[in-house]
Amino acid sequence: MYLILIFIILGIVPLLFFSYVLLNTVVEKQINNRITKIENQGKVLSNKLNVSTYLATGDDDDIDKEVTRLADYFEGRIIIVNDNLKVIKDTYTLEDGKYLISEDVIKCLSGGSNTPLNNDKTQYLRLTYPITHNNSNEIMGAIVMSFSTKDIGIIRDSMERRVQLYSITLVILIVVFAIYFSGILTKPLTNVVNSIDRMTDGYRLDEGIAIKGYNEIEKISDSFSHMINRMQKLEMSRQEFVSNVSHELKTPITSIKVLADSLLMQEDTPVELYREFLLDITDEIERENKIINDLLSLVKLDKTAGDMHIAAVNINELLELILKRLSPIANKQNIEIIYESFRPVVAEVDEVKLLLAISNLIENAIKYNIEDGWVRVSLNADHKYFFIKISDSGIGIPEEAQDSIFERFYRVDKARSRETGGTGLGLAITKNAIQMHHGAIKVYSKEGEGSTFNVRIPLNYIV
Repeated sequence: MYLILIFIILGIVPLLFFSYVLLNTVVEKQINNRITKIENQGKVLSNKLNVSTYLATGDDDDIDKEVTRLADYFEGRIIIVNDNLKVIKDTYTLEDGKYLISEDVIKCLSGGSNTPLNNDKTQYLRLTYPITHNNSNEIMGAIVMSFSTKDIGIIRDSMERRVQLYSITLVILIVVFAIYFSGILTKPLTNVVNSIDRMTDGYRLDEGIAIKGYNEIEKISDSFSHMINRMQKLEMSRQEFVSNVSHELKTPITSIKVLADSLLMQEDTPVELYREFLLDITDEIERENKIINDLLSLVKLDKTAGDMHIAAVNINELLELILKRLSPIANKQNIEIIYESFRPVVAEVDEVKLLLAISNLIENAIKYNIEDGWVRVSLNADHKYFFIKISDSGIGIPEEAQDSIFERFYRVDKARSRETGGTGLGLAITKNAIQMHHGAIKVYSKEGEGSTFNVRIPLNYIV
């Protein structure tokens, strides 16, 4: 409705404005042409009067005829006044011999400029023209000319009726066009609104909407469809995440309950069996604790960048600290760790978050490796970024799984992940931490031949 009103206003207001301007311009031009003609005739008459004795005697048949002819031609009245304000000639014969005392006549006789007076109510045009002596330019009298502008008024009324007719026709066309075009324009937008309402009411939109029309509308359609797909993926991810969290948290508790119930059901259980079951219960508690800690880390990383504690950190020393902490795990599996640093690197980072991210990558490279394998960690930098490359000789990642490994609770090999104590959250935590530094992470891997993770992070943190 508002769109229709906007179209109507934008169409009708300029139309009425230009119609009014055009009509007044035509009328004004007609009046100016009439004034020019009258002034020219007044000048001719003035030249005849200033060389005769008419202003003194009022006796000249030729001039009387000329004055009468001019008055009849313009359908008006002419009054000739001498310098004493005495009326020498009045074509209406109402003021003959009398004195004409008016502001415009006095102003004309005193040499002032005289502006034509146009009275729209009486439809008369009054013009006072001076009679000057040829040699001395002395003002000898004045010619007062009053002419009707009714013919111009008739033309104006005729034009106004035509303009009104044309305006009404155009207004009808504009209204029809506004209704039609606004319908075309708003129909696709209505589809978008309806789709949003359906989503708000809880209906699932398995497919995006396809809107045909103007290029801008089609772009809105594409963007909206992309948004719907993105929201669906996020919703599926959320549901899957909730399901996985419930499952992961429930599994250790179920194991603990089964072990505890087994002990309670047995009488005179040997101490060795108690000890064995309690060790299993402790392992499950540790597993539950690790899942909870990883979930808490993920929640913290999901917060805004305002929680970042940025400081200048020596990345070389940070990597050496990580490798020192993880060396016992590597030694246990007889994994060789190779560290290469091409230059000293100092960057603005959140040390705790970056340490957690890189630790997860290196720990995974150790855990999912082959016996007597190797892990190579290298550090390099340019003028803008620093680069950490972590390669291993491990089991590799199938190509179809490489796009999903950064999702929460995703495991390539669920059985092996649980054996190594994995929760499926490590790489999700790593990716979040790196993205919070405005960095990027990529993986290159081939099943059975190992994996390589490349991390790129800006040297200077950008808020």
